[in-house]
Amino acid sequence: MKKPWRILLPIILSSVIFPVIFFACIYLGAFGHIQNRNELLSYKNATATVVLSEEGELLGKIFSENRTAISYNQIPLHLINALVATEDARFFEHKGVDSRSLLRVLFRTVLLGKQSSGGGSTISQQLAKNMFGRKESGLFATLIYKTKEVLLAHRLEKVYSKEEILTLYLNTVPFGENVYGIEAASLRFFNKKTELLNIEESAVLVGMLKANEYYNPRLNPQNAKNRRNVVLNQMKKYNYLEPAQADSLSKLPLVPDYANIESKGPADYFLYQVKIEARQILQKLQSDSGKIWNMEEDGLIINTTLNLTLQNYANESFHDHLVIMQKRLNDQYESVSGKRIIEGMAESELKKMKLTELPGEIRLRQIFDWDSTYFDSISVTDSLMHTIKLLQAGLLAINPETGAVKAWVGGINFKTQPYDQILARRQLASTFKPILYAAAFEKGIKPCDYLDNDSIILKDFEQWSPQNFDKSYGGKYSLTGALIHSMNIPTFNLYMNVGFSRLDSLWKRMGFSFPLENNPSLAMGTAEASIMEAAIAYSAFANGGYKITPQKIISIKSPDGKVLWQNEFTDVRTRVIAERTSILMSAILQRAVKEGTGAAMSSVYGVTLPLAGKTGTSQDNADSWFAAFNPDLVLVSRVGASLPSVHFNDGRNGTGSALALPLVAMTLKKVQMNRELANQIISPFRVLSPELLSELDCPDFKEKKLFEKFFDFFRRDKVDYEKKSSASDNKKKSIFKRIFGNRRD
Repeated sequence: MKKPWRILLPIILSSVIFPVIFFACIYLGAFGHIQNRNELLSYKNATATVVLSEEGELLGKIFSENRTAISYNQIPLHLINALVATEDARFFEHKGVDSRSLLRVLFRTVLLGKQSSGGGSTISQQLAKNMFGRKESGLFATLIYKTKEVLLAHRLEKVYSKEEILTLYLNTVPFGENVYGIEAASLRFFNKKTELLNIEESAVLVGMLKANEYYNPRLNPQNAKNRRNVVLNQMKKYNYLEPAQADSLSKLPLVPDYANIESKGPADYFLYQVKIEARQILQKLQSDSGKIWNMEEDGLIINTTLNLTLQNYANESFHDHLVIMQKRLNDQYESVSGKRIIEGMAESELKKMKLTELPGEIRLRQIFDWDSTYFDSISVTDSLMHTIKLLQAGLLAINPETGAVKAWVGGINFKTQPYDQILARRQLASTFKPILYAAAFEKGIKPCDYLDNDSIILKDFEQWSPQNFDKSYGGKYSLTGALIHSMNIPTFNLYMNVGFSRLDSLWKRMGFSFPLENNPSLAMGTAEASIMEAAIAYSAFANGGYKITPQKIISIKSPDGKVLWQNEFTDVRTRVIAERTSILMSAILQRAVKEGTGAAMSSVYGVTLPLAGKTGTSQDNADSWFAAFNPDLVLVSRVGASLPSVHFNDGRNGTGSALALPLVAMTLKKVQMNRELANQIISPFRVLSPELLSELDCPDFKEKKLFEKFFDFFRRDKVDYEKKSSASDNKKKSIFKRIFGNRRD
């Protein structure tokens, strides 16, 4: 019989030698690379780039992992205490490894076979896991990773101070929902920066570290509250809180303030454009310096021109106004015939998209509604019918001197309606008229020159005849009066006087991309343009005659605040009209807001800020426009459904003054009440010189003298329209029977 020591000795030796050999193999890299001192020192998290408004407020992030790094002095002491008390009570005593906890977890893992034993890792070990992750699972893999993390934790303690380890840990730890780091979590779940967290909020976030989803305060509020109280009790246990204070905090309700800015931010359409422009800037920097910056991972800071207060005012105006107008449009199509019309449009769109829908096929789809965006199980046809009726809208505010974009509302909902209405091209309608009148002033025609208001019939276009909104004829309007009151017949006569080539030249210089066609309806506004192009053009009226280049980004900085690129706002202006023309247009369009089709600004909405502007309504109320400006701000809005055939049947709801103007008016009403912002973005128009005042000093309308009426009696009642474009000759003339015949806007 063998002696006991001969049996036990091999067991004892193997239990000692095997762990030593196993540890040595891991240390030497036999089971994968272990980072050395230099690699640990140079470690950097993938950090989200933050995009800020001109006030320094967060607009959104650009990231592969939603993470925003913070420094130790931005972390409140009670958050550190909550973390240490809950995750690693002896953190400030050990050198990376807590022996007692390690022995406990090894016992559970090796002897009991629990792969997720938990409770044994120090904050330093958890940091090592967060930094480098685990790619494999299983008992043996867990043992390898645990051992690696022990080695790395020991190295981390040599490389970094305790404060630095805590900072690294809190910047790397995951909170679920693709949120990494305490700052991103604080913004997501409590809508505030980490340094502003109170004790119970810090306890909630620390509690989430045990199981992100199970203790998520949005998904599982009761679980989160229970876990919060566990953390508070731990803080009491380790004397970070007085018992009375811990008990009092435990009784408080859980009050999260969930703010998923990546899901629905205040300026998502703008943020998308900023990404495009920033990427181009970084590519240019790379070609100049060779330095590569990754916008998704390098934690850059992008400061933009956007004013978040103004943006929020515009967002609120969209909601308040379009909720009402959308209901009115929905009601219009609630009849049997209306539903049939919308269904026919949906079926037609399906055919164009070459989509086929199986009878009764239902799918879960995201649906936008002003009350809420929700998921519903509906057919493709029903989804299209809902979308077809939606009023799409956009509003752009821009500084006419620098080109700085101050507000950019590109649509009603970025997630479900991503097409940016700021860049969409639609018929300008009467918003086009100031371009024609500016061309007239450039030619030398004066504001007090008069235009005939007699009936005109174009025999070469199947008797088409421009008509005024009020169906009036006779007399004469000054250029000023005709533009203020948006008179169609005088405007057509002005177009004949100015000539197509002169108008076309100015159109191109002002930056419009749509090619003009030489036909009679052009005078009434059949030319197409985007909100962006209209804002650029109207900026020339506001700034003395210059075309500006829109600017979105002020600067791009590295994570430590070093300026990588700075916008100097130079070379953003090119003269396109004379200063005199700009001043005259500003003066006339101020009257258009006070007395003409923009009068609702003051009479209905109480906006008394110095403004000039022009409304526009395209054929059948398909698109409604309003452009307003003063020397420091240009605002352009447009509203209309995706399909021109979906529109209001009456001018009471569908004109520019009823549909588009309120978006600007309601935004500016809020600005008017915010004196600080109003002083910042609104300034008075310049005082006109006596010479220019005299040029505008004439009646808007006057009756013709007797000899003029006598002369008119012998005139032909039909006029030829001189066609200079072969493209116009090939058009079907019958369309002019219904184009812009009876409209004022």
